[in-house]
Amino acid sequence: MTDINNASVGFDTLGLPENLLSALVVLGFESSTPIQAKTIPPLLAGKDVLGEAQTGTGKTAAFGLPALAKIDVSIKKPQLMVLAPTRELAIQVAEAIETFAKNMKGLKVATLYGGQSYGPQFQQLERGAQVVVGTPGRLMDHLRRKSLKLDNLSFCVLDEADEMLNMGFLEDIEWILEHLPKETQMALFSATMPSQIRKVANRFLKDPEHIKIAAVKKEKANITQYAWKVSGINKITALERIAESVEYDAMIIFVRTRNDTIDVAEKLERAGYAAVALNGDMNQAQRERTVDQLKSGKSSILVATDVVARGLDIPRISLVVNYDLPGDNEAYVHRIGRTGRAGREGVAISFVRPREMYSLRHYERLTSGVVKTYELPSIQEIGKARIERTRNELATAVADKDLTNMREIIEAMAVESELSIADLAAALLYQKQLNQPLQPKEDPKPRRETRDRNERGGRGDSRRDSRGDRSNRAERGERAPRKSKSVRNDVDWQTYRLEVGKEHGAKPGDIVGAIANEISLDSSYIGAINLHERHSFVQLPKGMPDKSFAQLKRVKIRRQSLEISVSDAQASTERAPRKRSERADRPRREN
Repeated sequence: MTDINNASVGFDTLGLPENLLSALVVLGFESSTPIQAKTIPPLLAGKDVLGEAQTGTGKTAAFGLPALAKIDVSIKKPQLMVLAPTRELAIQVAEAIETFAKNMKGLKVATLYGGQSYGPQFQQLERGAQVVVGTPGRLMDHLRRKSLKLDNLSFCVLDEADEMLNMGFLEDIEWILEHLPKETQMALFSATMPSQIRKVANRFLKDPEHIKIAAVKKEKANITQYAWKVSGINKITALERIAESVEYDAMIIFVRTRNDTIDVAEKLERAGYAAVALNGDMNQAQRERTVDQLKSGKSSILVATDVVARGLDIPRISLVVNYDLPGDNEAYVHRIGRTGRAGREGVAISFVRPREMYSLRHYERLTSGVVKTYELPSIQEIGKARIERTRNELATAVADKDLTNMREIIEAMAVESELSIADLAAALLYQKQLNQPLQPKEDPKPRRETRDRNERGGRGDSRRDSRGDRSNRAERGERAPRKSKSVRNDVDWQTYRLEVGKEHGAKPGDIVGAIANEISLDSSYIGAINLHERHSFVQLPKGMPDKSFAQLKRVKIRRQSLEISVSDAQASTERAPRKRSERADRPRREN
């Protein structure tokens, strides 16, 4: 076992080739982390490595750089394969490797994970990808289909091995490793070393170098953490509301992919916000120019991925938004650490889908803090804020500007047009607010975002989108309906009144999803629902706990609070759509 210290070691002393070193300079990597300093030399020497280190310590570069140094780009077959527990981490690792290899002309990376259609993945492999990053289930599928062939594989990495164990991938991992060529060099990384992982290491690694990195206790930053449960409206609309309503000096928005940096930045710019993108496709001059714009105040919003945001130290960043959650929990700490620096206060807001809610417990443990629930401002609140802001702007102009000439012009206009001064002022105000209405329209019915559809892939998703309701439920994070069941006769039902109805756009599925998700109530215990214009009745088990009752009072459907109360009214026998039982407290296993 190798003990390490925190002494800084330059990458140029580790034996890496010049094309990789020059890429690291562009990325701003000045010195290696402990895991990189101790892992890169033995991997370059051809040894297997068993790495024990927390996430976020720089493991991707620790195995990615020496593996890339050995790849022959003239051979259009997989030479490096990385196994990751989740699609998010697989995407993150693939993008990092592509960034490190920006000076390796002809290198291609294939990312293989469940939930995406096979077509694009087949194309990536057929085009001769030398690097394959994927989740165990999907890698197994491609190996069985023989679309993935490992004859030329020389390097295999297991990243976050203990997390793969927790997700039930142990047998899949062993099956994959059994199909590797005998001479394949191996690297296994894990934050902990349970007995099952140690057995895998003993079985498949050959006399490995065991490198253990002690966890470093981080100073608790002055950061208030929030989580918005993605529900009701799409994420870009939520982002616009945050940009308009939250006070910040500068904001950094973390997204998952390079394409997302451009997409989100462009949408914010169209909405009137000075946003810039920062991604691995930009050269050093472009990166420096973008960061300088943020430092100088020319831009106030930066949209970036984890890799390129490494080492960013811009004191005026006071707000971090996790538009997409990171691939690993430790990366969350690094992200929110972009704010709250030098004793300043910072705010972090994460967009969390229902199936990702389990991550919040890990974030709280890692930060020794609390992740509070974030409520987006309503359309009415946004409208009031815009009117107040406009009133202040006009009052400031009256106080600071000489408006004598303007008064004469407006008075003359009033006489000539036979209109009142108030009518002319209203017309001018109308023209001023055309790009950003003082009284915003109600939110459109939510649609699943384009990127989410692409992640799921397949024709079935597009068919569901065209029908509307199912995609709306998916955006709200609700579970898919199934055929109605008969009313349970083993439940003592009580009828409750909800202050939301047809006029607000509510449907039975909305009510079922809101109640089931908020208090973790199985949908079979949600009885008959009767929708009226401005209110509804729903049957729930009698004797609801006070805590659950209080939770439901605050829940909103279509931006309308439920304000649940006990009622003597009898609900009709109309049954709400039933939903599949799905655990929200554990990650979904990849296919």
